[in-house]
Amino acid sequence: MRDTKIGDFLTLLADRVPAPGGGATSALHAAQAAALLGMVARYSTGDRYAEFSETIAAVMAETDTLRERALLLAEEDAAAFTAVTDAYRLPEGDERGAAISAALAGAAEPPARVAETAGRLVSLCETLLPIGNRDLLADVAAAAEAARAALTTARVNVEVNMAGIKDAQVLSSLHDRLAVVDVAIGRAEGVTAEVREELAR
Repeated sequence: MRDTKIGDFLTLLADRVPAPGGGATSALHAAQAAALLGMVARYSTGDRYAEFSETIAAVMAETDTLRERALLLAEEDAAAFTAVTDAYRLPEGDERGAAISAALAGAAEPPARVAETAGRLVSLCETLLPIGNRDLLADVAAAAEAARAALTTARVNVEVNMAGIKDAQVLSSLHDRLAVVDVAIGRAEGVTAEVREELAR
């Protein structure tokens, strides 16, 4: 997926094929948030930012890691959803039901990890906002909004899989992992509000 041209990816996304779909797009939202923050960090180096150089270097390194993780999750999501469609093609019977439940649990994992990744990206927006290059404030807000889109899209993609999961322990774990999404969304909105307030001065 990472080597696909944007136009080709969008054509595939629009096609009548099971994957890529919403789960992959949630991961790409997170990847874009990470890339934007990496750009802001790289424009926040030199003497003017010497006081914050260690923090900015850490943000730069982590956003690079999270960008790569998000791309991997986009690919994993597509593969996991293919496993779901394969399970639904099995003949009727107990084994089919168990296979579908297991495949849905597997399909819920990539978007759950996307939500966790996006939550961390919101934290990095908050870290970079007060110390980064003021000329790129809008890009910090764009990163926050991309992370917010990743959070909301990932959550609904976890929830759609949860409906068919029979394992109570898996369901409980997924509920716990999604519990922080609303808080992270609110924090992302707070970053954007703060940027807009500063831009309006």
